[in-house]
Amino acid sequence: MDASVNAGKDSAAAVSNRAVVWSPDYLSYRWSADHPMNPARLELTMSLARGLGILEGAELVRPEAASDEDLLRIHTRGYIEAVKRAGHSTTPGVLGPDSPHGLGTEDNPVFPQMHEASAILAGGSLAAAREIASGRTLRAVSVGGGMHHAMPDWASGFCVYNDVAIAISWLLDNGFDRIAYIDVDAHHGDGVQHAFADDPRVLTISLHQHPATLWPNTGWSSEVGGGSGEGTSINLPVLPGTVDGPWLRGFHAVVPGAIAAFRPQIVVSQCGVDSHREDPLADLALTVDGQRAAFLAMRDLADRHAEGRWLAVGGGGYGLVRVVPRAWTHLIAAALDVDLRPDRAIPEAWGELAHSMVPGADLPDTMSDGGDVDYLPWDGPGGAPETGTSTVDRALARIDSAVIATRRACFPLLGLDPEDPRD
Repeated sequence: MDASVNAGKDSAAAVSNRAVVWSPDYLSYRWSADHPMNPARLELTMSLARGLGILEGAELVRPEAASDEDLLRIHTRGYIEAVKRAGHSTTPGVLGPDSPHGLGTEDNPVFPQMHEASAILAGGSLAAAREIASGRTLRAVSVGGGMHHAMPDWASGFCVYNDVAIAISWLLDNGFDRIAYIDVDAHHGDGVQHAFADDPRVLTISLHQHPATLWPNTGWSSEVGGGSGEGTSINLPVLPGTVDGPWLRGFHAVVPGAIAAFRPQIVVSQCGVDSHREDPLADLALTVDGQRAAFLAMRDLADRHAEGRWLAVGGGGYGLVRVVPRAWTHLIAAALDVDLRPDRAIPEAWGELAHSMVPGADLPDTMSDGGDVDYLPWDGPGGAPETGTSTVDRALARIDSAVIATRRACFPLLGLDPEDPRD
């Protein structure tokens, strides 16, 4: 094993109560030959993790497909039956914008065995939840999950079954009554928020590109939940072009305080990486280094406030070769407590596999983009200049405007002072 990765007995001890949930059946979730959500990103992720020695000594859990009973936690019976019928249709592909249940749109074309492929992704997140609930593991990661847009009776945004919401629902029935969900995908985690917007037992936090500039055009700071769940939906919309430092400033200005106030028993993270500066479907500007910093921050919050219980899933991310495999290999390493240096070189064998799967792809050299993950901690309203002459000043003013709007909307409902940076 390379020196950049923990080795020997200490490494084995570190991963003994950590689990990676994986099935080759995840690769059957393929919308079409030219759809941006290509399962090659998953195969390349697991190959890179293996090539770097990240999975050595780790427990690999192979999930079963979610049952209809599992899916009914979130989805309607009529919708599940429609997915089954669609997957066995003689006319797969795009059926039109008015397709029933959103099955057959440009985003969600019908594909063979659609139900079976979607159910195994949901089963993966359920398996991760069960591993943690049973006490067999503290942390579990399933990069195949994260289908956070799916609605009870509607496919949406490349998502058929909302595996994250299903897993959270299962956890609520199996010993957990305070669950914190953190979503760092570039797109708003609308399906999970919808599922639990009025449930005070679930705190949903989403950091995403501003809804005025990106689908699904939801996730405004004013969306705070309803009924007895008021205050447990938190949204931090950030402007296009946001880079690592300001994004991390916003994360740390909102997320840790809310988590500390909520006192979760488990942290569930949707780790979509379409926030990367090279992603073709969004307009944020994070690097792999910034994404790694976010994963480590969420892991540390679970350690600090949830006795280490952390369930991490994948999500969006359409940089098939340069972005997703590196980012999610960092995610797996974080979950397994494996010290993977950002400057670690990419294995030559992995590059050969990547070129065989995506001919002509521009390969990264290391596990880093050379991103700057230093950030200035938020220090209250007015801490950043309202108008600045430098690019840095303007970036800080913009993120701080979003931060204070979100904190003023949600923090009083959590018993926190929105103006006090100590909260």
